[in-house]
Amino acid sequence: MPPARAVKEEDTTATGDRSRPEGPRQPLWVEEPATRRRMPDPVRTAAVRAVLITSLTLIQAMVAFLSELAGSWLAFPMVLAGVGSTVVATWSVLDVWVTRQVWNQRNGVVSMPSSSARQLRRERRAARRAARTAERDGAGIRRRDAGRRLSRA
Repeated sequence: MPPARAVKEEDTTATGDRSRPEGPRQPLWVEEPATRRRMPDPVRTAAVRAVLITSLTLIQAMVAFLSELAGSWLAFPMVLAGVGSTVVATWSVLDVWVTRQVWNQRNGVVSMPSSSARQLRRERRAARRAARTAERDGAGIRRRDAGRRLSRA
């Protein structure tokens, strides 16, 4: 960034044109509410673990490549270790996905009251209830105590 230009006090008062407003200064930044919800703790810890393992794997691969270019004896062991850490990094990334799925299953997902899926389920439930009521009334199913009343009469 270029350095800020110094404005002399005489220049701004002589022309009457001020670049800054006279009121209180504006803050450097304005905090805005987050658009996404925070990740659950187990998922976040798995994600941090995966990022650390993946970054270490990339560093290890770079060291293996550079030692191979230099013709060092360390190249072969580093390549073998790189293959192993690639497997571990893949496993850690899969762990994030599995942890997220397990958390969603155990704790449920946030459902909005206006969710279309919830509305469809409500309509299906009402239709089944109406069908059962119609079937009960149409088939002439008697209650248990209704039979007893007939025999007592």
